[in-house]
Amino acid sequence: MAMRWENLSAPPDEGHPDGSAPATPPLPLALPGAVTRTFDTPGFAGMTFYEVRAKSIINRVPGESQVPFQWTINPYRGCIHACKYCFARNTHTYLDLNAGDDFDRKVIVKVNAGELVRRELAAPRWRGAHVAMGTNVDCYQRAEGRYRLMPPIIEALRDFANPFSILTKGTLILRDLPLLRQAAEVTRVGLSFSVGFVDEALWRSVEPGTPSPRRRLDAVRTLVDAGFEVGVLMAPILPGLSDHDESIDATVSAIAAAGAASVTPMALHLRPGAREWYAHWLAREFPHLVPRYRELYRAGAYAPQAYQRELTARVRIAARRHGLHRGEVGDNRRLPEPTPAPAPSEQLTLL
Repeated sequence: MAMRWENLSAPPDEGHPDGSAPATPPLPLALPGAVTRTFDTPGFAGMTFYEVRAKSIINRVPGESQVPFQWTINPYRGCIHACKYCFARNTHTYLDLNAGDDFDRKVIVKVNAGELVRRELAAPRWRGAHVAMGTNVDCYQRAEGRYRLMPPIIEALRDFANPFSILTKGTLILRDLPLLRQAAEVTRVGLSFSVGFVDEALWRSVEPGTPSPRRRLDAVRTLVDAGFEVGVLMAPILPGLSDHDESIDATVSAIAAAGAASVTPMALHLRPGAREWYAHWLAREFPHLVPRYRELYRAGAYAPQAYQRELTARVRIAARRHGLHRGEVGDNRRLPEPTPAPAPSEQLTLL
């Protein structure tokens, strides 16, 4: 019987990143024989990395998906950015791991990602379609500093002149700026950052493993100065926390000052897995907002379309005020537009 994790297998133990040590069992049932590692540096305390050799790496997006691209590369599963709202949390349950702490602390590393990308780009059936990265979990999360999976991926895309885009919160992307510039000489390279708000206290609470919003915007400026048009996905905008006019104006102002080519707003959506994890955080940190969230998300994962339209309109006004005239049309990186609310059959409970 085919298993949902059958495209993963353990790699041979051919050494390991500096400072790592084998972790102790047990392994997740879905990853028998995977090489497990822990690192003794403070930034990786309490985290476990499961090194596997994937059987495929360029994945087709399901046909029912509303994102405007067909192919993705995801060298990691799980993300130590630990964003409370991350929509990808539920994918960890496919590996018999949980969508909460396991998603933040148990990361699957596809150690052969670079060689797989090169092999699949060379396949006769591949036709050079655009490939999106950072659309599930962040390919520039801190683990990338140890594993360095992205350089060989970008090198392969460059060598095959294959168009690609990267969406990230990780300032580590600047490490690969020379490779990105080389790729941009032969193909279309789209770079975008996710910055939903600039409030430092909110960032520390809801996105504790990410670089600060200001550091992300500094990275935007560096990439712009290097000749890239960089879009900013202003996402997620959090109801009751970052959707007020002062937050929107401050965020759009900072995005414009960083030299971004565009800003694309997106309201928070709460899919299963993320919904429960975010709800626990909200009840602990902002219990007075729980009734509002129950009302906004009573029909499912998405806020009402009227709320989304009103939010988008206010960001457009702020974008025009700060000289981001393309802010109302999104950027040219093929980022997803705000997704319309699904059918009421997706009813879930918030707390």
